[in-house]
Amino acid sequence: MASKAKSRWADDKDDAALDAQLKKEKEEKKRLKTEKRLKAERARALEAEQQTQDAAAPVAAATDGAAPKLLRFDGGSFGRSRTIAHYDMLNGISQGSYGWVSRAKETATGEVVALKRLKIDPKDLGGVPVTALREIRVLKACDHRNVVKLKEVVVGDDTSKIETYGTDSTALSTPLRSPSLTPARPPSIFLVLEFVEHDLWSILHDMPQPFLASEVKTLLQQLASGVAYLHEHWIIHRDLKTSNLLLNNRGQLKIADFGMARVVGNPPPALTQHVVTLWYRAPELLLGEARYTAAVDLWSVGCVFGELLTHKPLLPGTNEVDQLTKTFELCGVPTDDSWPGFRRLPNARSMVLPPSTSTRSTTTTLIRAKFPLLTSAGAALLASLLSLDPARRPTASEMAGHEYFRQDPRPKREELFPTFPSKAGQERARPRETPEAPARGQQAPDLRGVDFSGIFQAREREENGAGFSLRMV
Repeated sequence: MASKAKSRWADDKDDAALDAQLKKEKEEKKRLKTEKRLKAERARALEAEQQTQDAAAPVAAATDGAAPKLLRFDGGSFGRSRTIAHYDMLNGISQGSYGWVSRAKETATGEVVALKRLKIDPKDLGGVPVTALREIRVLKACDHRNVVKLKEVVVGDDTSKIETYGTDSTALSTPLRSPSLTPARPPSIFLVLEFVEHDLWSILHDMPQPFLASEVKTLLQQLASGVAYLHEHWIIHRDLKTSNLLLNNRGQLKIADFGMARVVGNPPPALTQHVVTLWYRAPELLLGEARYTAAVDLWSVGCVFGELLTHKPLLPGTNEVDQLTKTFELCGVPTDDSWPGFRRLPNARSMVLPPSTSTRSTTTTLIRAKFPLLTSAGAALLASLLSLDPARRPTASEMAGHEYFRQDPRPKREELFPTFPSKAGQERARPRETPEAPARGQQAPDLRGVDFSGIFQAREREENGAGFSLRMV
């Protein structure tokens, strides 16, 4: 029987050798691919480790000829605030509407600071008042030589060492932790502020001689600079007054107490009208304007201007009605010409005003009559700041560039400004005979239907005007 023929497709020795070679090449490619992957993983791990070390180590100073390095900055992290234990209490200074201010010394550096303890109502379930949060936010955002500087915010449970001011000392001398059966009171919050020796209110009421014209200009220029900075950053202070303006012994003025400050936009939102201490409150606020602008601060600046000249409050009203009366006596009664559209304000719709024949005098004429020694440029600046129409008041930047500051006498240099003995380290400041700023939650009074028709009685025969003015040289 013949043997079976071999198939032409049968594997032979050459085919087996070729298969072995292909298998070897496939395994080699697989090995090289695995080795490349492991090498890349090791490189990424080394790079991540190097980045971690660079982030943890401080950035070394660059040396001459060295290759430049990328700067990496630590973004920080959230942590606990420092406690009041880092400060030694010295004495109480004053009490405001939104906190108590004490003088203290940092134990580590010996630096004297001002500690403002924020008022927190333990019965308020809302926690930290919104006024305190706004004040912290505004102060942290501000960096200007005429705005008081916030150093840090500290907390504390024991405030028994603080010398308090006013009638609330018994509350501060008790522990802030209630018994275990009652809810625990929140810890006290303190703003650590730079210490400034004086406030303008105390100086004005203690100095025997009034400020010179050059000194008044120095104070007003600094005030205008600080207010301009706030307004450029969309911040309205809403409580500018002499007791909130601090002055150090180097002639530098600083704006303080931002408990009523608000960050606004354009157009401004609807805001509460019950703001600003009564004596410095703009007429549009008294008449119920809700969408007011930064012009309310310029009215307060005008009141401070007048107080610097007379050493007494310019418009010391006893209540809102009396405040409007004094405002109209000094600035004239509003008309459609002096204040277009004022009748649309809530409290002005049914308000009874004197006839137009009794209100011929302009604000500038009345200001010249009250301040006969003020130059024409000074009277014009004060009259513009005290314009009943907020649209006619200058901005803080326009005020800083006014002709009044370019006339003789020129503003006195800060380093030549007189110094005053500081009482902050010797005794508690005496209670101020000024009204407090409106408290949070209070409602503005309703002034609709008030009769102002008699405020100019027996004045028709008076001659308004300064008669003459003296040029201060």
